[in-house]
Amino acid sequence: MALTVSLGGSTMEFETAAGLFSPAHADRGTLAMLACADLAPGQRVLDLGCGWGLAGVYAALVCGAENVVLTDIDPRAAALARRNARKNGVEGARVYTGDALEAVPARAFDRILLNPPYQTDFSVAKRLILKSFNRLEIGGKLFMVTKRRTWYFNKLKSVFGGARVRDVDGYFVFEAERRARQYAEKK
Repeated sequence: MALTVSLGGSTMEFETAAGLFSPAHADRGTLAMLACADLAPGQRVLDLGCGWGLAGVYAALVCGAENVVLTDIDPRAAALARRNARKNGVEGARVYTGDALEAVPARAFDRILLNPPYQTDFSVAKRLILKSFNRLEIGGKLFMVTKRRTWYFNKLKSVFGGARVRDVDGYFVFEAERRARQYAEKK
């Protein structure tokens, strides 16, 4: 399947596939998250659970391809993200296949973009939030989108010490900033 997505003054072309998340259209939650993510040139960005690459490709266009990393546990999704990066002229963005951040070489990020599988149990989201905290620079921010508010807000509060929540187009977009070296609940 082929998609055209316009966002922030950029028009992007994507190839998607059945069986991956949101193959027929740009996910409204992802678009809501990107509208809030305050991306800027030079920021180091991770698209965690990139799927076919919408958030990561857009981040590469804004921040510079050399500053962006995409990762997904599904090899098909990672392969499509790689292809979509090339298709949109940001082939310098690095795409890894692996569970959470296991395949991503150690480095710190200014922004992590996350649309977790929130229809499953919370153990996956909990692990992704904890791993994200550990890979952010001090002052770095996690931007996450879900359809549920309470559990995610409480988890972000226990890890980051708080979170800003915006209701955008029926989704909750969370913004949590790393302000300390250790989890808030351990202080």
